[in-house]
Amino acid sequence: MADPYKTLGVERTADEAAIKKAYRKLAKELHPDRNKDNPKASERFSQATQAYDLLSDKDKRARFDRGEIDGDGNPAAPFGYGGGAPRPGGGFRSGAAPGGQGFEFGGENVDVSDLFEGLFGGAAQPGRGGGGFSSGFGRRPQPKGGNIAYRLTVPFVDAATQAPQRITLGDGASLDLKLPAGVETGTQMRLAGKGEQGPGGAGDAIVTIEIAPHRFFTRDGDDVLLDLPVSLTEAVRGGAVRTPTVDKPVNLTIPKGASSGRILRLKGKGFVRKDGSRGDQLVRVMIELPADDADLQRFVDDWAGAAAQSPRAALGV
Repeated sequence: MADPYKTLGVERTADEAAIKKAYRKLAKELHPDRNKDNPKASERFSQATQAYDLLSDKDKRARFDRGEIDGDGNPAAPFGYGGGAPRPGGGFRSGAAPGGQGFEFGGENVDVSDLFEGLFGGAAQPGRGGGGFSSGFGRRPQPKGGNIAYRLTVPFVDAATQAPQRITLGDGASLDLKLPAGVETGTQMRLAGKGEQGPGGAGDAIVTIEIAPHRFFTRDGDDVLLDLPVSLTEAVRGGAVRTPTVDKPVNLTIPKGASSGRILRLKGKGFVRKDGSRGDQLVRVMIELPADDADLQRFVDDWAGAAAQSPRAALGV
């Protein structure tokens, strides 16, 4: 039950942004794909993920800070006493004294009802409500099993369109996951009851998402960026050009005389935002010229307008 603050290397006063930054740094450093020959790194990665899971949950963090739960998210024992085992020097020991009235304390039978009355404002009496001391005192809730950390790599296009993803868990079961809106690398999904088994039930599976790079799409926030090659003829004449998007190809109109670097926008063709709306796809026109084209060379040599051009005038050169 490690201290989650120490696991992430942050102060107890750290805000959400600092906790998230610390976790991302550790996740990048300890990722199993980068430490295939270092099993300890994988273990630390799992611990960091569990610590982040606790501290990123405001309710759990508050309960941990108050000492109500431990670093694993399990309820803390009352008064720090787990029951059962004898303590050196004559502490409480399990088992009632003859007659069922008291506990053995320091080798003597002592009726502790007065002690409990002083602590809780009322003597232990069968059936008494309010401040009375119930017979269930000291019974610690059975702990759940531990959480299990998983890493799921999602194709770029699937992440942008929230396509369902199949994941196989440690017990061999396969599940289809619906990606959340606003998904990004580092997003975590909790699968309740899919962790390790324990006396009080199963823990959870914590799935951390990693979005794979694409061969020609890139991401900028919720927008998708694309460099679109066009021919000189298409740039000069303009017209519709078939253009890929994360959904399906569309016809994009290239304005007449478009220069390389011009940005055109396709509305609603980006990633799904947290509010359900979508970003855009930004298309950068990139004119491609054929190499060693004799006709193009002759055209440029005879083109009177070429001599009058000064495309770098705005740069002062």
